[in-house]
Amino acid sequence: MTKKVKISEIYPVIPLRNTIVVPSTITPLLVGRPASIMAAEKALVKNKRIICITQKNNADSDTDPKAKDLYRFGTLCTILQVLKLPDGTMRLLIEGDNRIIVTRYYKIKSHLEGTFQKIDKIQKKTVVEFEALQRSLKKAFSQYVKLNKSIPEESLFPLHDSSKPEEFFYFALANIQIDVRKKQKLFELDDLFESMNRLFTITNKEIQILRLENKIDGSVKDKLNKMQREYYLTEQLKAINKELGITKEEKTEYLEFKEKFNKLNLSPEARKKAEEELNKLGRMNHYSPEYSVIHTYLNWIYDLPWEDPVMQKFSLKGAQKILDDDHYGLIKVKERILEYMAIVKLANKVKGQILCFVGPPGVGKTSLGKSIARAMNRKFVRLSLGGVRDEAEIRGHRRTYVGALPGVIIQSMKKAGTKNPLIMMDEVDKMSMDFRGDPASALLEVLDPEQNNSFRDHYLDFSYDLSQVIFITTANTLTSVPRPLLDRMEIIELPGYTAFEKMNIAVKHLVPKVISEHDIAGQVNIKYNKTAIQKIIELYTREAGVRELERQIAKILRKVAKEFVEGNKTKNITIKSQDLEKYLGIPKHLYSEVNRKNAVGVVTGLAWTAYGGETLQIEVVKMKGEGKLKLTGQLGDVMQESAKAAYSYARINAEKYGIEEDFYKKYDLHLHIPEGAIPKDGPSAGITIVTAIVSILSGKKIKGDLAMTGELTLSGNVLPIGGLAEKLIAAKRARINNVIIPKKNEPNLTEIQNEIKKDLNIIFVNKLDEVLKIALIN
Repeated sequence: MTKKVKISEIYPVIPLRNTIVVPSTITPLLVGRPASIMAAEKALVKNKRIICITQKNNADSDTDPKAKDLYRFGTLCTILQVLKLPDGTMRLLIEGDNRIIVTRYYKIKSHLEGTFQKIDKIQKKTVVEFEALQRSLKKAFSQYVKLNKSIPEESLFPLHDSSKPEEFFYFALANIQIDVRKKQKLFELDDLFESMNRLFTITNKEIQILRLENKIDGSVKDKLNKMQREYYLTEQLKAINKELGITKEEKTEYLEFKEKFNKLNLSPEARKKAEEELNKLGRMNHYSPEYSVIHTYLNWIYDLPWEDPVMQKFSLKGAQKILDDDHYGLIKVKERILEYMAIVKLANKVKGQILCFVGPPGVGKTSLGKSIARAMNRKFVRLSLGGVRDEAEIRGHRRTYVGALPGVIIQSMKKAGTKNPLIMMDEVDKMSMDFRGDPASALLEVLDPEQNNSFRDHYLDFSYDLSQVIFITTANTLTSVPRPLLDRMEIIELPGYTAFEKMNIAVKHLVPKVISEHDIAGQVNIKYNKTAIQKIIELYTREAGVRELERQIAKILRKVAKEFVEGNKTKNITIKSQDLEKYLGIPKHLYSEVNRKNAVGVVTGLAWTAYGGETLQIEVVKMKGEGKLKLTGQLGDVMQESAKAAYSYARINAEKYGIEEDFYKKYDLHLHIPEGAIPKDGPSAGITIVTAIVSILSGKKIKGDLAMTGELTLSGNVLPIGGLAEKLIAAKRARINNVIIPKKNEPNLTEIQNEIKKDLNIIFVNKLDEVLKIALIN
């Protein structure tokens, strides 16, 4: 009879996955599920006793099992050691005490507990029979451990020390590497002799399997004396197939790739590399990890364009029409593009200067690239370099890295499907560098016409010809573009649009585009009054480009569409200027922000930013003090130096301008440029700052309808500045008619559109005296 001892006390339960804990053994456990951790903690508080039960479903699931998911037979254990890990899990060292059967499970909060009966295995056979079986099993298990390389031979020491049949059985059951369900069946058998006999049979079967595995392993290793280790798994699989009598070989993809590559016009270097990798593929098994890597690499070679395309014919008249249809204005920019296209047409090749469009956002840099591609009948591919900081993004990753791929240049060529696409690289000024390399340096080879016929991508590891590709880049500013990269490009500046140009762009392009994108043509007939568009430009946008203007037009359309659907509008709708506040809210930008009244110590300056020209309101006040100059408004180092130079100039020439000579002993000056959250820098505010300082110290008012820009020297000379077109647009946008600029910038006016210069009184100066004579009243 099986000896049963009923225990009425309730103990916490830890469900086990893919393992079984048996009596007379010490087992480490990693406890991770919250319910199991709570059960272990409760056992530690109580008496360190816990029930270990194996799950029926061995899937590696994090869900807590229910009572029906657990076997009834398990082991009552004692927790010997506990180690709490930083990730919240626990490592337990437990000792199996008694074989038990759980009589009932209880759900306590989030974990299981249960009552049980202790059940010892029965021994029906004689001592002699047990001794004979134990010796046979011990001998078989020793042989099993020696053949199984994953079990250390030190684990046999307790085997020889074990004299009791039940302890010996549990030790062997815990260490043999078989399915946990088979172990559970042996564990649940009440007859100890039957359990040991079945384990003996299983052990002998495992010994036969291990011998066959070692034989296969040995036959393979004999063939690997001078072979690379990468072929090991392939040869092992061949030996296994031979033992199993499987000799049929499936057709590989070797011949398919070979046929494909024979049809391609590969370069000699690319063909050599492809054949090397193809030969490796032919010797590999489909299940080898390296197989998929080589397969992907060969696909990349095949997918790249290799045939020399026929040069597409195009006419300059047709190109002119496409450019004019797609973009309003930009006359000089279009002229330079047509010159470039003429050279390409005459020379029948593209080797030459790389174009770089520079200008504020929204002025049409990217769309110009699309128009050029359409005019030249070429495929257009755009790639953004903004935020790229890894050289491998350009050149690709070497195939030694997991998940390696070619760089964006080769990916663009695959996407284009031809050797002569137009590739537009947006935002070259937004690239940066870190410890992984400098992507701008990697672009040098791509954009150099003398080198890009042999561009080498790290992933491909052979030269690829990019000489037939037309590369165009874009940037908002050139200050962050490295000089060597800048040297390889011809800069074409796109200034911001005037209000007149924005009006025409809105009428001819933006309104039809917005209506088309929202797909309401034929359902709602919406028109925008020109006066309304003019008001949108003046009061609801402040930008060099037209993106915000497009968003405001679309916003009105959406609101009108909503009203129409709700039945509050007729089918024919005209948006007038008086409707704008209803749809767009109160005006965002009022021109009263720029002080156009005559005032002391207040002057309007002009500044250039990457997003277009801006007006700067410079204010200076004086107060009793000791000659200190306080600067606020988040001024950069260069602008602070300009302010200090202006202060020194005013102090040197105090008598000349009717200023108290000892003002620096009586007064402190505070110079402030509003919109303090925006950083400001540059030398071109020199004459503006000194005008404000002289005004406040002399008490003379400055003309309100006047803006100025120019760098100042301590000797009173006015030096030239940059970004003149953008600054004039800013003045015009602020409705300031009189602008003072350096005399040395007069030649730059010939390159600026007449529409920008129209209605502006541009005054040229060489000396600061001329500036003050114009700016100060009386």
